[in-house]
Amino acid sequence: MEPAATSNWSTWLFSSDPRQRLRIKRSLLAANVFGACALTAIYAAWMGFMSFHDVRLLCLAIALNCGVWYALLRTGLNKRFADPALTLPQILAALTIIIGAYSITGPFHGSTMMLLVLVLVFGVFNLSAQGARIAATYTVGLMGCAQLVKMETDPVNYPFSLEIVHFVLTAAIVPTISRLAAQLSSLRQRLQSQKDELAQALTRIQILATRDELTGLVNRRHMMDVLQQHRKRLQRSGYHRFCLAILDLDHFKRVNDTHGHGVGDEVLRRFAAVAQQALRDTDVLARWGGEEFLLLLNDTSAEQAQIGLDRVRELLADARLSNDVPELRATFSAGLTAYDSGEPLDVCIERADRALYEAKAAGRNRTVIHHGPPARRPEPSRPAPPLPDGSADGASLVAAALLGQDGDEDDEDMPAS
Repeated sequence: MEPAATSNWSTWLFSSDPRQRLRIKRSLLAANVFGACALTAIYAAWMGFMSFHDVRLLCLAIALNCGVWYALLRTGLNKRFADPALTLPQILAALTIIIGAYSITGPFHGSTMMLLVLVLVFGVFNLSAQGARIAATYTVGLMGCAQLVKMETDPVNYPFSLEIVHFVLTAAIVPTISRLAAQLSSLRQRLQSQKDELAQALTRIQILATRDELTGLVNRRHMMDVLQQHRKRLQRSGYHRFCLAILDLDHFKRVNDTHGHGVGDEVLRRFAAVAQQALRDTDVLARWGGEEFLLLLNDTSAEQAQIGLDRVRELLADARLSNDVPELRATFSAGLTAYDSGEPLDVCIERADRALYEAKAAGRNRTVIHHGPPARRPEPSRPAPPLPDGSADGASLVAAALLGQDGDEDDEDMPAS
């Protein structure tokens, strides 16, 4: 029960979205800087170097700042912005509060300068190069203005000789952090670009390994993997069924010889598109080689699969297969068979291939179905022929002798009457 309660509490506090959780945790981690700033102000007021009224105003500003960013992140409103983490706005708000604390902490104001650096470090790994420059310029400019005001209004705690040192340090350190953030941002962009290129290359390799380059269909190697998966599924379930059909474009060599291989390639591409349009989403069409295609018809019988092939044939009859030869039409012959449970895949494919040759021999542009081998029936036992002269065979004589022997033993065991 305790882990479940902890999980619910964590989800309520940080959201169930992993990215939002990370953003909220980073924002709350940055709140530690504000905690250090508030403790510094409280200690300064306790030592009598600043008023508790100023401390209350500073703590109120800190609480309001943290609450606003948490509300934006927890409600998901941050997703409407280009940077969902709101890194630059959070950093600018934090810098404003730190410089405000610098202006009211009196003799302790030097201790708040390290908090400026800490705030900028939070943005090193998230800020863009432009955002880092904006943060650095804003920090140096606002710090300079605050120092000028305090040197005029409180020269005792903010003497010129000390403030000029603070300003030089700020002007030297903050831009350095900004340049470092810009370099890291450029490095992140290069790494992301390389990652995207690798992902695209992997996608292309997967396509080349599984797809036919000309038609975009599944290639022969990947089709064998698909067939093996369906075969294993049948072995596990016991009721999964599928059919295989080999399709061959009729007189395709004549198309290449008459119109050229460019038109032939276009015909193959258009045929693949027409066939996929006519077939179901669960059916898989692969280029088997040349003008031959292997079709997997899932969860159907051979007779029902033939209806799908007829639908392909009807669409192909009206399809425009070439822009250069708009009158060109094509037909195909098909050998169809149902996979017989337990048989090797090559046996089923060979049976479909034999049916294809029969379709070609019968005049092409048709589908021939070859059913699997019939189940073997046990042969009935035939009686042995009688011996000559009607005498009993050897087995009958042995059986009679055994029965007679048993009868004699029974007689010996019985008492005499």
